[in-house]
Amino acid sequence: MGEKSEQKRRHIIEAARHIFEEKGYKQVTMKDIVEACNISRGGLYLHFGDTESIFCEILRLECKSMEIFRGEDIDEDATAADILLLFLKEQKRRILQKENTLDRAIYEFYFDNGELPKKDNLLKQQFETSVRILKKLIETGVENGEFTCDDCEGKARNIMYVIEGLKINARTIGITDEAVDREILYILSELGL
Repeated sequence: MGEKSEQKRRHIIEAARHIFEEKGYKQVTMKDIVEACNISRGGLYLHFGDTESIFCEILRLECKSMEIFRGEDIDEDATAADILLLFLKEQKRRILQKENTLDRAIYEFYFDNGELPKKDNLLKQQFETSVRILKKLIETGVENGEFTCDDCEGKARNIMYVIEGLKINARTIGITDEAVDREILYILSELGL
């Protein structure tokens, strides 16, 4: 793919992302994306065959950008507790984020597509990766005497379930800053912090 073609593809993805943020997944049509991109229908179909393929590319990029820990965010002298606090702070920010979020579209997409094979379910892959990384972080904290935990994998999975539940509550019934803080404090107290 040439540079100009790649630029056009990125332009389509950026414009489509804004539409999915605004409308969710179900309500977006190829016509919406054509209008947002200010390109011809044929120009859009050169790059993507349908809204699902566009959304899947957006989701793939979103999952990649939401990696649990990015090296540049972590001080080299950081303890396991420091890293966990940084992770929970970022999760709180995402939970309380009101705009520029794909959460509604993501949930609609997965509800509509039923059981995707594990290899195609990017959300499940991201969840499982987060559990593995948190497990290793908790194990390190236990070894260093920072945390107390008998079941590091179970605790890691529990943390991710709490975070996902808070995200859903934030998008459906609403949640306060204080409620998120209470859940984070509960997570930390369960680890002996």
